[in-house]
Amino acid sequence: MDLRALRYFVEVVRCNSFTRAAEALHVTQPTISKMVRALEEELGGPLLLREGRGVQLTDAGQVVHARALQVLEQSRQLLQEVAEVDGIARGSLSVGIMPTAGHYMAPVIARFQQLHPGVELHVQEQGARAQRQLLLDGKLDMALGLHGAGEAGGDLAGEGLEYCTIAHQKTRVAFAAHEVPDPDAPVHWSELAQRPFVFYTSDFALHQAVLEHCAAAGFSPQVRLQTRYWDFIGDLVAEGVGVAVMFEHVIARFDPRRVSSRPLVGPELHWDVVQLWRSGYLSRAARAWLECVRAVYPDDNR
Repeated sequence: MDLRALRYFVEVVRCNSFTRAAEALHVTQPTISKMVRALEEELGGPLLLREGRGVQLTDAGQVVHARALQVLEQSRQLLQEVAEVDGIARGSLSVGIMPTAGHYMAPVIARFQQLHPGVELHVQEQGARAQRQLLLDGKLDMALGLHGAGEAGGDLAGEGLEYCTIAHQKTRVAFAAHEVPDPDAPVHWSELAQRPFVFYTSDFALHQAVLEHCAAAGFSPQVRLQTRYWDFIGDLVAEGVGVAVMFEHVIARFDPRRVSSRPLVGPELHWDVVQLWRSGYLSRAARAWLECVRAVYPDDNR
């Protein structure tokens, strides 16, 4: 069985489209169609049903998809382990980084690439919730995440994850600067009931946490707009589109002449920024990355 055919098949399912899969893999659509068709012929039946612009797995396709993910992951690990026979001179590492916390990882990346220039580093930027799931699914080696409160908390050990703490962060409410005469005056969740909000998208841990805290305060927030870009949220807040619940280290990067903030209480919403990895086997590249993280952030409470 051709591993490339399995890889193409998995990508079609992930993209829900032959066309988008071809673009992601940088091959032609006929090439992908031919490989998937050959896989179906080898296995004796259809794996995908073309429905409009999307695809749907058949019963056999669901079985093949689940097993293909395992086979491809085992293949990746095999290549990694073989590469490590010669040490860490080569190999690859996939790391997930939250867009709002990339500055934490910049010195780690610089140190890692200086020490291990032969390792190919792949970085994905998504919200904390999405990063955590990709890590659990085996699609990332390391992920920057959140832990300690709300939806992002939970039993990491029970999920088969380990972590070290990089920073502690509280949230504040960002307002247009002219609306904040006293930035030290706390604001309660209930005081935001009549305010329009600007939200992060649903793959960010703050999205669900803010919804839950608003509900606990007795209201459903008026969401004017959702975006994954923290700087765009700042621009929207500055223009009076809405308020935003954000981490204090992000708000600190806004122009104080345009955006100000107040502490959020009743209750406070805070998390630890953590480096996450799966329990068990770690490649040499992953261990080297973790060494760099701990060198840059030695006070990780491990």
